[in-house]
Parts: sequence; structure tokens; C-alpha cells
Amino acid sequence: MATLQVVSNLLCSSHSSSTVSQSRKGVQAALQFPKLNNIRKPYDLNLPSLTTKNSEPMTNITQQIMKTFINSPGHGASPTLSPTLSPTTLAGELYMIMEAIAERIEMHQNIGEQRNNWNTLLLNSINAITIAAATMTGLGSTGVVGSSSSLLALQVTSTLLYTAATGMLVVMNTIQPSQLAEEQRNATRLFRQLHEQIKTKLSLSRTPITQRDVNQAMKKVLALDKAYPLPLLGGVMIEKFPKNVEPANWWPEQSPKQETQVINNGKVGNNGWSSKLEKEMRGIVELLRTRDTEEYIRLSNMMLKINKTLAIAGPLLTGLGALGAAFAGSSSNGSLALLVGVTAGAMATVVNTMEHGGQIGMIFEMYRASAGSFQLLEETIESTLEEPQVEKREHGKLFEMKVALQLGRSLSDLRHFSGSLSPSRPVTKEFASKLF
Repeated sequence: MATLQVVSNLLCSSHSSSTVSQSRKGVQAALQFPKLNNIRKPYDLNLPSLTTKNSEPMTNITQQIMKTFINSPGHGASPTLSPTLSPTTLAGELYMIMEAIAERIEMHQNIGEQRNNWNTLLLNSINAITIAAATMTGLGSTGVVGSSSSLLALQVTSTLLYTAATGMLVVMNTIQPSQLAEEQRNATRLFRQLHEQIKTKLSLSRTPITQRDVNQAMKKVLALDKAYPLPLLGGVMIEKFPKNVEPANWWPEQSPKQETQVINNGKVGNNGWSSKLEKEMRGIVELLRTRDTEEYIRLSNMMLKINKTLAIAGPLLTGLGALGAAFAGSSSNGSLALLVGVTAGAMATVVNTMEHGGQIGMIFEMYRASAGSFQLLEETIESTLEEPQVEKREHGKLFEMKVALQLGRSLSDLRHFSGSLSPSRPVTKEFASKLF
């Protein structure tokens, strides 16, 4: 009872610091009370009388009271006492990000299927309309139809069909449904990849989840949303006929780091890295930049030129077909108009089939995404090598294996190939990647 009275008196004392010490059986304990100038007065407590069989040391009692006091809901704890987000809370945030990614995967997959159906349905519909218009133009000049009113009906109908085909082709060539479907397929694949990366980190990570991990995951999700937008209107759709072809970019910008740690005696640290491995990685980066990326940019430019030519030729031919159908029955130059009306319709069907049946837009997007994959690998290797603290890098052997898998090579093949990239040997004509 005496000890409780002492504690009650201490809690109701002035706001200045007080030191309480007591010695019992050779053991001393001191309690330093914080300054309570800016704190409300939840400590005006009337402690009830308690009966205890065995008196406890005063230090244990005061510690329990202060612990309850500091953790009380109304207590305005100082910033030093408030803990940061726990690894469990941060892991929960990552799980929420995974749920959002799973929803995006389903959404992009469904929209990709829808836009692939657009390509098939529009291709078949426009070809059917064009062939029907060309057939009506030819029938109108064969003399099978006797009356002039029937001939006029065929001319008007064929002209309208050609005009409708022209308008539909303009819209179809502008949005490029096959390219839209490929964009959604790429988005689905990349979101699945990000989902698996987060899942692996949560299940296998030996270090606790940090706020940096959550921020990086959020940045990657937002970067993918920006790289592969869903709307077609509002100016957010990816440009289908850009002036300058650049590799696809779907990852956030990486913050610049300090200069790389100086290598001593061929070793950087105990994290699987060595000067030889760094030299191999730099050689692979240079080869990716000068060979693989440039080659796929060249192929992208070639497919873009072909797609532009076909996209212009299709509506132009159907427009000529409409003019030919309109003047096919005239007395002057009727045969020339008939020739133009029928031939232009046939050629327009061929051009439309080559462009959208061959999915030239999809091939262009595939080459552009491949160049983006090589550029991402370049930036990943460079970012890893620029990390000044070797212990913070990914383990050298694991990183080497990851690079080998992304290039479609075995470890021995990668080491043999990177060894041929030294300046003393001639530059190889082989590409770094064997996947595509």
C-alpha cells in the first residue's frame, strides 16, 4: 500500500522531470519521466486501493503504469514513441496491390479478346461489302438487268456500299484492331509477371517487407497503366503511326546512383560479383544496344512503312470503286468507269486482307515490344552495376542466371559468348538474344 501511494504522488506531481529510485536487496532501478508540457491531463488518476499478498518492487509497478499510460488511446504520444508501419502492414499493402493487379489482368485479357474479335469481324464485313459492291457494279453493265430503274438501283447500291466500306476502312486503319489486341496481350503478360514477382517476394523473402518495396510495386503498376491504356478516345491511345519509332517503355524511371565501387584485385565483394562478371555484363549491354535493339527498331520501321502504305491504299481504292460505280452506266467513259469500279473493289479486298488479315499492326507492336524488352534488360544491368554498395546488389550468380534465361542461353553459353566480346577480339555478328 505504501508503494502505491508513492507512485500516485509521483504521477500527480509537477511537469518537471522526477527521478525515483529505490534499492531492495542490492538491486537499484531509476525511472525518468518525460516532460509533459504539451500533453493533456489523462494522468489525473485516482488509483483504487489494492490488496496484495506479496509486495512487488516499485520499479515493476511503475513500469506497468507508465506502459498503460503511454499506450492509452487519448495519449498524444510524441513522434519518437509512434512506431513506423510494421512489416505485416506493409505485406498487407503488397497483397492489396496484388489484388489490383489480378483485376487488371482479367480486364486486359477480356479487352484483348474483344479487340481481336473486332479485327476479325471488321475484316470479314468490309471484305464482304467490297465484293458485293464490285459484283453489283459488274452486273449493272452486263445487260442482264433490263430496266433502267433496276440499273440505277444497282449503281446507287454499289456506290453506297463502296462509300460505307471506305468509311469503315478509315476507322479500322486508324485504330488498328490487331495492334490494339497485341497491346492488351502484352499488358496481360507484364501484369502477370509483376504479380508473380510480388508473390515470390512475399513467399520467399528472408528480409522484412519495406516501404520501398511497396512504392516500387505501385510505380510499376502505374507505369504499366500509362504504357498500355484501355480507352480509345481522349488522346490516350498509343499512336499507331508515329513519326519516330521508339522501343516500348512500360517500367518506371530508375533513380540515378553514385559511381560504381572501385574494383580491387579483381574482386568487388562477397556477393557473387567480380571484375570479370562486371566486364561480361557491360559487354552484353553494349551488344544489346548496338545489335538487338537497333535490329528490332529497324524491323519496326519497315513494318510501319508497309502498314502506312496499305492503310492509305485501302480507303483510296474503295473510294475509286465508289466513283467507278457511280459513273459505270454513263454513255461517255462508261467502260472505263466500269473497269475502275470492279478492279478497285477487287484490289481493295486484297489490300485489306494483307493489312488486317496479315495483322501488320500486330507485328509492328511485337517488334516494338521486343526492342523495349532489350532496353529494359540494358537498364537493369546498368542499374545493378551502378549500385556502389555491392552488398545491396542482387547476388552475382543469380543475376547472371537471370540474364542468361532472358537471352535464351545457358550459363556456359553466356560466359563463352561474353568472353568473345573483349576488345582484343573481332566484334561478333551474333545477336545477344536467342529467343526472338
